[in-house]
Amino acid sequence: MKHSTYSVIIVGSGIAGLYAAIKLSETMKLPDGILLITKSQLAECNSRYAQGGIVGVLPENKPDSISLHVSDTIKAGCGLCDFNVVKFISENSQYAIKDLMKYGVNFDRNEQNKLNFTLEGAHSVRRILHVGGDATGYGIEKALVDKVKNDPNVSSNLTMYEQTLAIDLLVDSKNKCRGIISYNEITQEYETVYAPVTVLATGGTGQVYKYTTNPSVTTGDGLALGIRTNAQIKDMEFIQFHPTALSIENDDSRFLISESVRGEGAKLINDKGEYFMENHPQKDLAPRDVVAREIYDQLSKGNKVYLDATLINIEKFKHRFPNIYKSCMDNGIDVTKDYIPVSPAAHYCMGGIKTEVNGKTSIENLYAIGEVACTSLHGANRLASNSLLECVVSAYEMVNTISQKNLQTSEIIDEAVMKTIKQYSEENDSDDDSYDIDELTQKLKDIMWENVGIIRTEMSLNTAMIQIDTIFSMFKDKSKCSSLKEYELRNMLYVAKAIINAALARKESIGAHFRADSKNVSCSIHQNSFSASEDNTNGTKITA
Repeated sequence: MKHSTYSVIIVGSGIAGLYAAIKLSETMKLPDGILLITKSQLAECNSRYAQGGIVGVLPENKPDSISLHVSDTIKAGCGLCDFNVVKFISENSQYAIKDLMKYGVNFDRNEQNKLNFTLEGAHSVRRILHVGGDATGYGIEKALVDKVKNDPNVSSNLTMYEQTLAIDLLVDSKNKCRGIISYNEITQEYETVYAPVTVLATGGTGQVYKYTTNPSVTTGDGLALGIRTNAQIKDMEFIQFHPTALSIENDDSRFLISESVRGEGAKLINDKGEYFMENHPQKDLAPRDVVAREIYDQLSKGNKVYLDATLINIEKFKHRFPNIYKSCMDNGIDVTKDYIPVSPAAHYCMGGIKTEVNGKTSIENLYAIGEVACTSLHGANRLASNSLLECVVSAYEMVNTISQKNLQTSEIIDEAVMKTIKQYSEENDSDDDSYDIDELTQKLKDIMWENVGIIRTEMSLNTAMIQIDTIFSMFKDKSKCSSLKEYELRNMLYVAKAIINAALARKESIGAHFRADSKNVSCSIHQNSFSASEDNTNGTKITA
């Protein structure tokens, strides 16, 4: 097995990972450079599919304020957000936006060349910035990729492994992370990589569900690494199901129809012609968990659900949502006269590896940023477009923290680390396996969608756990697998069990976690009264 050493390992090439690599190169001396690992190609990640936008609480947007954004975030999160984290990230949003603009991100502007702020669900004012109408994630990602490739100061510090998966963390007997074990999909070679700092920026978990807006790479790999090494995990019961994904018969894929479409005037309608969100105080722009459950209820009654976008001027629609317009047309849906068929799909994991706002985990020298992390910004339900902001602010704070560290690699590798390395140095024992990885993976997705989805009960959760354990027993829970797909299945099984255990532990219904067998609903469908005091410094002054 090959052995190598770097100053910092970053696992994941989305916005969080790329931004961290850029800031590290700008602010620190890196004697052994940065290793950036991506299991696909550069820029193939969850970030690039983010249509909605990024929150910007900017001084020039007079109707907005930090206190308003904090209040909106905590309302959407049902009061389970950490006030200090929410306030810190909100306060730093203007600097994050300016930094991204410095790196070449061109946010959409109006005819007066002023930033164009738009509205999304559960926001009280227009504060969302977009790139290319409905291609914000792609726009930010592209600018950061260009910076990484073309800035000599960054590229000279950076080594990149594509089509490579981090399959285990090297954690010593003192609970310090010393690096990773990586696996190259093309060469099928393993490598031991040492570093004084390891950063997980691997994105989300959507692929554990049958229907998801997430790309195929989102199999919870970084989260599984944390689970396997006993890092503290938090809030895994809170899975956000986006209410409006394009629903085409005989097609399991779910193209996201951004809630910005509703922000611009589209309304949900069933096949009886009823605009069924009209009775909610926020109507079609209620929090995502609320809208998802309302659509689920309609579908359970046998009604089909559509988005009526004919209410939006067609030229405005084409300009504002070019990718959504193209996707609809490609599927034979003319938005000038046709309703868009929609249904919920797994979209975002509010939980993850428990971290501070700077990405620090319970394992020394291990950091997590982006969707793999749980800073407690989102609480029980993520406020739209907060996630990209969190990526940037947390990455920036992480770099500030790392800059105080000594990045010299320790030569002392103890018995616990050697034991992990040995597992992957031995001959592969899985060549004679008779199970079908694709079949087991699909079975896992079906189990999670049917039993651990939008509506849950203790019975459905226990049923799911028994079935997941059966797959685990067939799979044998190996340390060493024979393919990338097998490692992904292993990771998805760990993530699925974490979601189920957390959902069983929380008996009440709150936010994105809805227990149909519980009468205790802490953040009800029509509740709209959470508020946050701006002088709150301890995260406890949340009143209802």
